Amino acid sequence: MPFHRFEDVESRYLTPHLSTGKAPVIEGKYMYFCLLHKNAGTGSELHYHPNELLIFPLRGKINAIVGKDRRIVAPGTFVHAPAYARHSMRATEDGHCQYLYIKDKTWTVVGLAENEAVPEKAMTVEEVNRRYKVGERDKHKGAAGKSQAVVEGLDVCFYPIVESLDAPRRSARHVDWIEGERLAFGFFEVPGGYDEPRATAQHEMFIYVLSGKLQAQANGQSRTIGAADIVHIARGAPYRLQVQSPFARYVLVCSTPYLENRIDNLTPDEAERARLNVKPN
Repeated sequence: MPFHRFEDVESRYLTPHLSTGKAPVIEGKYMYFCLLHKNAGTGSELHYHPNELLIFPLRGKINAIVGKDRRIVAPGTFVHAPAYARHSMRATEDGHCQYLYIKDKTWTVVGLAENEAVPEKAMTVEEVNRRYKVGERDKHKGAAGKSQAVVEGLDVCFYPIVESLDAPRRSARHVDWIEGERLAFGFFEVPGGYDEPRATAQHEMFIYVLSGKLQAQANGQSRTIGAADIVHIARGAPYRLQVQSPFARYVLVCSTPYLENRIDNLTPDEAERARLNVKPN
């Protein structure tokens, strides 16, 4: 099914021994698409994971660290954490936060403590929630060996895009595009009457509507979508977006050829190590 809303998906703790973050997870073939919620003053310990991470705040402010760079991040700023980059995201004391949280599927969404080696097999969300309650970091015995967390030498990972998500609209179609090794992120501002041409998806895509109305055609289905609606478009599927309101804002994330080639060519042992479920939601 191409159309989703996060409230229709069960929300679970993703790494309870290291983070208070709780999220519904929508699985594609190549990526996990999530909406992470953290209560005021809470969040994650310093940690890392072998997959690339994209973060886009929707509500509240985040006390964010990537490598050694610490910043207060509000809606309108995009955060990119390369694979293995040490990071932490905590809601500031003045309110809860929510942010889009996207990871590639070369590993699960479960993170690793900053001083922990990468284990022989990733834990699934189900396994980590059976084993730990929130905050039980001292009960976790990580894999022996050297941590692969990257702390030094990271480039700037913070990308201011718009002052706020309700900023005055722009006069023309405007796109901010940020492409990592495995995942790409686009922020779209589109005036009414603009029709994206019908196309075939070259990559797997998730679209999340921030404001406005669009007529979306995907995987042979059509629906009018608005704020907080999600469209999942499989690689190779036909799609089209038509703005039905005076103005619309949405974000789009997609897989890259590098990620597609890597996942499509995993051996059975590699797929099991990553706990890869290639069947989308």
